Amino acid sequence: MIDFIDDHRRAYGVEPICKVLPIAPLTYRDRVAERVDLTKLSARAKRDRALRPEIRRVFKENFEVYGARKVWRQLGRAGIPVARCTVERLMADLGLQGAIRGKSVRTTICDKAAPCPLDHVNRQFHAPAPNVL
Repeated sequence: MIDFIDDHRRAYGVEPICKVLPIAPLTYRDRVAERVDLTKLSARAKRDRALRPEIRRVFKENFEVYGARKVWRQLGRAGIPVARCTVERLMADLGLQGAIRGKSVRTTICDKAAPCPLDHVNRQFHAPAPNVL
């Protein structure tokens, strides 16, 4: 949303765009200020910026098979205190996922191009005896 406002602010202005979009002008200005000056980031954002490379490093060092729990434990052994839920959140943001054991679940996928089978029983699904319709 911030990028959209940046692209169109010269033509329409920030306040008119913010009236249409669900964002306050002050929020937009705060986000732009954070981009320019990294000291204005929140404590969580600063911590996330420091943890992302560490999580990526641990994940790559372990052949990209570690999940969030093992990455969290490895960071703890390395002396980096961090909550497991934080590692889960950052791994999801980075698009990192551990190896999954077993076969993947495969469901039936119908072919829309295939013709439907003919109705040989004229929608009468009860029979008085076996092999008799």
